[in-house]
Amino acid sequence: MDGVTDEIVYLGCYTAESDGTGEGIVAATRDPRTGRLTPRAVVARTPSPSFLVWHPTLPVLYAANELADGAVSGWAVTGDGALVPCGSAGTGGALPCHLAVTADGRFLLAANYGTGSIAVHPLDPVTGAVGERTDLVVHEGHGPVRHRQAEAHVHMVSPDPAGGPLVAVDLGTDGIYPYRLDGGRLVPAGDPVRVAPGTGPRHVARHPDGRRAYLSGELDGMLTAFDVDERGWHVRHRVEASQRSGEKLPSEIAVRPDGRFVYLATRGVDTISVFALDGAAPRLVSEVDCGGRWPRHFVLIGDHLYVANQIGNTVAVFAVDPDAGTLTPAGDPVVAASPTCVLQPRPAGMS
Repeated sequence: MDGVTDEIVYLGCYTAESDGTGEGIVAATRDPRTGRLTPRAVVARTPSPSFLVWHPTLPVLYAANELADGAVSGWAVTGDGALVPCGSAGTGGALPCHLAVTADGRFLLAANYGTGSIAVHPLDPVTGAVGERTDLVVHEGHGPVRHRQAEAHVHMVSPDPAGGPLVAVDLGTDGIYPYRLDGGRLVPAGDPVRVAPGTGPRHVARHPDGRRAYLSGELDGMLTAFDVDERGWHVRHRVEASQRSGEKLPSEIAVRPDGRFVYLATRGVDTISVFALDGAAPRLVSEVDCGGRWPRHFVLIGDHLYVANQIGNTVAVFAVDPDAGTLTPAGDPVVAASPTCVLQPRPAGMS
């Protein structure tokens, strides 16, 4: 490991606009050998940047500003990790909570949770700057959990790395909606996939083989497994997200890059569950405390997993066992104000 240098990760943090105590986007230094995370400074004072995502080829990151009048903002990264504004625009909806950039880097997609819609924003091909919205698709409908599903609530947009339809995950209508982009506009690419009533779909994670996907159900406390083919997504298995007793509100989900394990955070019981993917259905391997309270988001980086504990005001670091997939705390959690997202270091090959 000689010659390994520290990396910069970025933390999105709720600000006062969302009853948080953060001040915007924070830079932190990561030691790839030990996983140690050291917060540095607030590098962008922007309201409630609840989710962050990279441009695929340019040194630009984007933030979802989760406000009643939703917005997205772009931030160019300088050599020392500082951020410079790179355009912003309104999303046409309320409380954008998730972002995705298309594989070709041409468009930024925002999920407006509050108003159940998806916004499309063009990105400048040279600078990556955010442009004004080219489309806004609004979902309609509701689910059986009336206090959470009285209307549509889009919680995630997930492009297909292989070029197939992207999907919008709607907590309010218990649906997964396939779309294709056509000149900056979203076109339906089939009928919505309907999951069990009251599931409350939050996030999906695609398997690297392109034939499987997994869903966190925020309202039913379940992990749903799908088979994926040219005809769409097909529900195959449902397993409990957590074996602990208490309130269970699953949040982030991710498949390890080698495709052997899926990781799932559950708020309330405040755990991270590890499921092996070596059989027909996901198999629970272990479940560990998240190192704080209310694990809203996590990310796998190398041999470590980083958890943003929103209410606990910490980012917890875990070492990932390469064979068993299990998690072991790597030092004490790091103090961070209302963290909502951990963004991995800039991908290799960026200009």
